[in-house]
Amino acid sequence: MIEQIITKRLFLRKMKLEDANNLFQIWSDPDVTKYMNIINLTDVKQAQEMITLLDELAKEQKAIRFSIIEKTSLKIIGSCGFNSFNKENNTAEIGYELAKAYWGKGFAQESITALIHYAFTTLNIKKIEAKVESANKNSIKVLEKLNFSYVGTSSEAETSDDTSLYALIQ
Repeated sequence: MIEQIITKRLFLRKMKLEDANNLFQIWSDPDVTKYMNIINLTDVKQAQEMITLLDELAKEQKAIRFSIIEKTSLKIIGSCGFNSFNKENNTAEIGYELAKAYWGKGFAQESITALIHYAFTTLNIKKIEAKVESANKNSIKVLEKLNFSYVGTSSEAETSDDTSLYALIQ
């Protein structure tokens, strides 16, 4: 799998253990983790453990996560990637989050556009899925701008809300 994707304003680089302090700052913000399937972190060791787990999943080709790095500042502003791959069906589930200071500036859309291109052109993925809590209106707007279609709603044990399912087919 690829180690880095470059966009107009961003580097998407495979997450590294040395990213833990920066990602901890993001993952410890309750506003950021509100709609994620994690609670906000309270110790940088939790970020290190998450990165280690994600690295193992990448080695097994079950998932891949990238740190989102803003080109001009070289600052990590979030992460994105594929939470899972289903090789039998050529599908992948996408996930992403940004530090609050970078919301509403098009960075999520730019990151996801790059991931979509990578999935369809390099990974032979035919369908990308996204699970979003129904109350997460901003994330839903991003997916809709990128032509994801609403598939349905299901109750998920990991969330307190209904989860909306979206998909993009190549």
